[in-house]
Amino acid sequence: MKKIYIVVIFLVLLSLAAACQSNSEPTEIVETPGTATPTALQPEPATPTPTLTFTPVPPTFTPTPKYPEEGNGPTNFPEGVNPLTGLVVEDPTLLSRRPIIIKVQNLPRADRPHWGLSNADIVYEYYTEFGTTRFAAIFYGEDAEMVAPIRSARLFDFNVVRGYKGMFIFGSAYENTYNRLVNSEFANRLMIESANTAGIIFRIEPNTKNYEVADTSKVVDYTQRMGIDNSRQNLDGMFFQMQAPVGGEESDSVFVRFSGAIYNRWDYNPTSHTYTRFSDVENSGGPDDEVYERLTDRSNNKTIEIENIAIIFVRHEDIDARPTVEVLDVSLLGTGKAYIARDGKVYEVTWSRLNEQSVLTFLNADGSVFPLKPGKTWVEVITLNGKTEKQTDGNYRFTLVPEW
Repeated sequence: MKKIYIVVIFLVLLSLAAACQSNSEPTEIVETPGTATPTALQPEPATPTPTLTFTPVPPTFTPTPKYPEEGNGPTNFPEGVNPLTGLVVEDPTLLSRRPIIIKVQNLPRADRPHWGLSNADIVYEYYTEFGTTRFAAIFYGEDAEMVAPIRSARLFDFNVVRGYKGMFIFGSAYENTYNRLVNSEFANRLMIESANTAGIIFRIEPNTKNYEVADTSKVVDYTQRMGIDNSRQNLDGMFFQMQAPVGGEESDSVFVRFSGAIYNRWDYNPTSHTYTRFSDVENSGGPDDEVYERLTDRSNNKTIEIENIAIIFVRHEDIDARPTVEVLDVSLLGTGKAYIARDGKVYEVTWSRLNEQSVLTFLNADGSVFPLKPGKTWVEVITLNGKTEKQTDGNYRFTLVPEW
């Protein structure tokens, strides 16, 4: 038995020596062999403490596909790349349809946070009337099973529906606005709560808030059932590049003030390279008494984080002479002054939308297309004579100044 024990030890040591000479890096944990089983002729020796030998294994990384240095867009986007974000989508079949545009309310504050905004590729925030704003959220590369609270349309929405050639979900509209919508060239793409849209547009909390909600994932089935052309549209125009362009001015936060009731702040996060949205908590008399809270998405508890913040200056015209009514017409055509916040800097640019079928894009001083950061974009629409200032803390502030 002693000879057997010596042979076992010898063979184990021999195998360890061979392993040490091997060029491969073993991943197993190698344990010191135990002693031979004791017998009447072989008393049990003292049990040694096992020695564990760990062979280091290099970490395995999954390489992230490198974003092309030349960028994506403004035309000829690669297969599977969303022309509204410049990013590859998880489900390329989503790009074979029209975008879906949904009107979402911003007041009253008690109805925040909203549902679904974190899934939108682009969100337009614009002044509606008497100090408030609403959102036109565009869903293309992602679906959202709940988008809410849905509210009524305004004249500004014509720019968005025509430019992005989308399906349009809204809650209602003033009579004149509604008549213009149903007599427009995109009337068959309007989606309002009805028997035809049941299950796509629905209600929750019927005994209290009675929120109107939409599920974008069901719109394709609706278009097929209703015989609506839902084929992929030309959405060329935006340009995306990972590398930040030269120039710009540092601004850790960007403030946008629409009124004493609606004001917001975007804080840049250098780790995620995104801007976090903070919204008004209470009415404010001016910048010195603004109170904010972080905005989240109620459907998934995600913070609203956006790669690009665009502030565009556009003429607003009140087309209703009654003093108790504000009906604003905003024509987003031609070119105008704009600013883009990306990567912690603010750049002065020109917004451009040359015809009704064009998406909104941005230009450098030499006329070339300004590169947005690949990702989502939030567009803040303020008046043509809106105020721009760089505060003493170095941050930019934009303020809507009424033109009516």
